[in-house]
Amino acid sequence: MTKPERSVPGPTDIERERANLYLPGEHFRYPFLGWIQLEMKEAEAIEGEAPHEALFLVLPLLHLRDLLAISQVCRSLRRAVDDDVLPWLNLVVGEPLNRRIFDDVLIRVTSKAQGRLSTLALIGCNRISDAGLLSLVASNPFISKLHVPGCTGLTPDGIVAAVEVLSQEGRRLTSLHINGIYNLNPDHLQMLRPYLLIPSSSEDQGPDQLYHDFIYLSRPTYKKSTNRPMDVDICPKCNQVRMVFDCPREACRMRPQARECRGCYECIGRCVECGTCLTDDDEDEQQFDAACSDRLCSKCWLKLPKCNYCNRPYCRRHAREQISSPVGSAGFLCSSCYFQHVQQ
Repeated sequence: MTKPERSVPGPTDIERERANLYLPGEHFRYPFLGWIQLEMKEAEAIEGEAPHEALFLVLPLLHLRDLLAISQVCRSLRRAVDDDVLPWLNLVVGEPLNRRIFDDVLIRVTSKAQGRLSTLALIGCNRISDAGLLSLVASNPFISKLHVPGCTGLTPDGIVAAVEVLSQEGRRLTSLHINGIYNLNPDHLQMLRPYLLIPSSSEDQGPDQLYHDFIYLSRPTYKKSTNRPMDVDICPKCNQVRMVFDCPREACRMRPQARECRGCYECIGRCVECGTCLTDDDEDEQQFDAACSDRLCSKCWLKLPKCNYCNRPYCRRHAREQISSPVGSAGFLCSSCYFQHVQQ
């Protein structure tokens, strides 16, 4: 007669949750939120239990995706996030949420500010339309910073209409970023400038705007501290509405033709590291090609580590493309040298 096997009890619900402490997410995970969820289960059972007061000091410092993730932990944290107005006064929508934000979702999120929204930064939100933006600013008339770089679903006329709504009753915007909006022309800039706190003349618009501070032109980002109230201008070289950069080199500032090296990124070549102007007829500065096809000045070229084969460096934003050298040698290889010398 065989002895019956003893049944082993399966894992409890709490053990299952401790084995998987990551909240589901398509682009990001929060391991600490799993522990918070377990600790808050007991608190939810007690009626009237509220989060610690220190939580309300942390919420205004979190990004939008962090606020949305915390609100999914439990009912208590959801009420804390929804009832606190301060975290929603400065709304920045960036990656990865920008690809999933539509007009109705954005209006629902901004409604948490209760009409007191101060900063609205939509970074690459190409699914936002003119009608959605106009409806949003109508319910939030106190917006002073409007950043919509890379929002290709918006049109210049829609931005002008939104700025006009925000400028009612004598109010003016302190910052407007519209780089990456299609079909902008000088007439649109002339209509927008009276609504901003900047001089009407394009010759004096505040501190210099440097190329290496805005190096990610194809991937717009949000900067809390910006040099100029408007990020685009009329390029003196091609008369197109683009981001216009100044030269940080002292020699260019001292000579009478200092304004000659001021232009957009297509008219004036610049060092990707320091923003210095690079021209073929410049005898004072020699330009070098990086392994990532960007251009570098001689000073920046000397500072950066080089490929073991071609002696070309990667700029800092492409440094992750470096390939470690084979075992027994130091340094790195660029991608082209790796496939040419190692793979063959």
